Amino acid sequence: MGSANLPSIGFIGLGQMGAPMVRNLIKAGYRPVIHNRSRAIVDEIAAEGADPAGSAAEVAERVEILFTCVGFPADVERVYLGEGGAIEGARAGQVFCDLSTVGPDTHHTISARVAEKGVGYLDAPISGGTSGAVAGTLTIMVGGEREHFELVRPMLDVMGQNIHLVGPTGAGSAIKLVNQMMNLINAMGAVEGLILATKAGIDPEQAYEILRTSSGASRSLDNVATTALPRNFEPGFTADLMHKDVSLAVDLGRQLGVRLLSGALAEQILEEARLNGLGGKMYTAPMLVQEKLAGVEVKKKES
Repeated sequence: MGSANLPSIGFIGLGQMGAPMVRNLIKAGYRPVIHNRSRAIVDEIAAEGADPAGSAAEVAERVEILFTCVGFPADVERVYLGEGGAIEGARAGQVFCDLSTVGPDTHHTISARVAEKGVGYLDAPISGGTSGAVAGTLTIMVGGEREHFELVRPMLDVMGQNIHLVGPTGAGSAIKLVNQMMNLINAMGAVEGLILATKAGIDPEQAYEILRTSSGASRSLDNVATTALPRNFEPGFTADLMHKDVSLAVDLGRQLGVRLLSGALAEQILEEARLNGLGGKMYTAPMLVQEKLAGVEVKKKES
């Protein structure tokens, strides 16, 4: 059960984002019931003030509010609707809140199924990276009913700083996919710009200093430069995960009849990097492919 005057909560998915969010909930006085496919992180966080559970169903049985944060649509469906899934432990009056980035269709499916048991459901994808998860400064975009949102809001305020109820189920997912698509489009522009500047004989560090204070500036430029200049393309946020997100955005555009030419092109550039074995690297890794084509490297000058 939760601490005095606090609801009992559960958290499934203790990856790079989930683990620091759970730790912030513990610091705020909650004692979450936790579950993850790999056990080591469960034991580690349990020692810090959480209670382990053997399955998603067991977590759901023991809590009033359940959070999930996993990778791909199939993972989300498995956690909620698969064998040993949260739906098996569901009961009327609970609220389930998924923090993953998947498409609206996945949330509509899960929401309808858990509603049959009287459970409220929120899609609440997050943005801000691992640093934002650690600092508790994430942006959280929520789709669902306001009454369920208000019940979960105190916990969201622990995990994030910019909390938005966007609309009905699926709305949080939709705006997150828009964000991811725009991020990648901007990043691919930054990749091409820095490669072009370097090929033109401009010191890439100076190019970045000029661009970041000019109209070509963006957070995506910062992300590209801070991986490229020191030649560190370790994630971070992987190319595989970004490809999943942007592909979902392009699919949503197709469903809604919206032409997403730049988004589709950015998706294909990322797919090219994945075909070159870079799916597990930072999502800025298409730079490595394009540098080879251009015959230059965007890197700091040697001292």
